[in-house]
Amino acid sequence: MDELSKVISKEKFQELLKDDLSIMVGGFLAVGSPDLLIEGVIDSNIKNITLICNDTGFPDKGVGKWIVNKQVKKAVTSHIGTNPESGNQLNKGETIFDLTPQGTLAEKIRAAGAGLGGILTPTGIGTIAAEGKEIIKVEGKEYILEESLRADIALIKAQKADKKGNLVYTKAARNFNPIMAFAADTVVVEVEELVEVGDIDPNNVVTPSVLVDYIVLGVEK
Repeated sequence: MDELSKVISKEKFQELLKDDLSIMVGGFLAVGSPDLLIEGVIDSNIKNITLICNDTGFPDKGVGKWIVNKQVKKAVTSHIGTNPESGNQLNKGETIFDLTPQGTLAEKIRAAGAGLGGILTPTGIGTIAAEGKEIIKVEGKEYILEESLRADIALIKAQKADKKGNLVYTKAARNFNPIMAFAADTVVVEVEELVEVGDIDPNNVVTPSVLVDYIVLGVEK
């Protein structure tokens, strides 16, 4: 794919969408989330999404809008407390919520990006987080075998990209975005600024262009 073909409109992005996708979305309580791409998913009205994210945002912010819109069949996430609708759907059995300790969630994603089958973690031993999972002993200590976590599409947010797709993040917006770029078949990044190749100091690149399939400007011109 040449560099110019990576830059697409919101409408072209929506052509990638269909029902039953697994979608990773960067962000932490909607900070560093790709808002334009999230809206694109809402407008497409696709259903039965398996959502992989740190949290389910708020009813009116981030991926929480997908929950309210009932587009998600399952969410793999570390917490849902800031979105009352997530709790409502959980209690009614309308949506599956696979609640995963935050560090474990991050490592499962990172493991997928590294080509690993999973990780061993002591977090959750003796709790419901261990139910139904393989327990492995290493030097007498018990660990849960947590399988790696990969998605069909990752929707991430960066502060800046060049036209090849080299990415720079800013402050806390870095959160889950960089690791998700390694762990999906297709990576779409929403950026605030698009610059020419060579305008970003290579030392500042966090996500290299080889990982990025498509670039969408957050404020379309």
